[in-house]
Amino acid sequence: MASNKAKIITVTSVKGGVGKSTFVLNLAGALSQEKIKTIIVDLDTSSGVIAASLGVNNTQDIYSLTDDMMNNRYSQIEKYVTSYNEYIDVLACPNDPRNTLKIFPQYIETVLKQLEYKYDVILIDTNHVISETNLIAFDASDKILYILTDDLMDLKNMKTLITIYEDMNVSKYKIILNENIKRLNNFEIKTILGKEIDYTLPKSFYEEDNQKYLENGKIKVIEKPNSKDADHLREMIKEIIK
Repeated sequence: MASNKAKIITVTSVKGGVGKSTFVLNLAGALSQEKIKTIIVDLDTSSGVIAASLGVNNTQDIYSLTDDMMNNRYSQIEKYVTSYNEYIDVLACPNDPRNTLKIFPQYIETVLKQLEYKYDVILIDTNHVISETNLIAFDASDKILYILTDDLMDLKNMKTLITIYEDMNVSKYKIILNENIKRLNNFEIKTILGKEIDYTLPKSFYEEDNQKYLENGKIKVIEKPNSKDADHLREMIKEIIK
């Protein structure tokens, strides 16, 4: 059990297909290598791939948790959490897509408060939809990490969001560029965004073997702890959770 309040880190995007969930899983893996107790809260109701990618057989999920809270059946948070390894737990997204629409957003903040002194990091995976659930997660977060590519739609959507954040005087977000398919140079990207990229994920991070690890319920940076990608994430962690 963590003695201090957990850092809440939300990973999101401005469109789908940017490698967000792969990043979440490997970030959790890198945190576990540093013996940082982490829970992944899967709020990506459009895919819900976290539990499946890790091969965990959860019997409870965030829908059943909020439903029990709503109907006074809730007793303890541990009932709804599934362990992956000593340092990574998962609060899964519903397997049944019909239940994703029944998640009660008003209880998300309560869920996070139940977790914040049991973990060092709460890592939230969301989708790119601006929903009530996601907005609650953003408000509760210490850091919001946006994964994007240099696709023009991706960059233009991010530029719009940057403008909104500037108008709201919000600065707790970071931009992480997936360089797997890179068409523009850093100067061109900065020109479009009007802002520097904070971190990059090199092409090697999304090599084919990454997907093969996930298909077998494994995390690349745990299986290859001495790789450059693992070192890259550990350096990123120092900045993100300080």
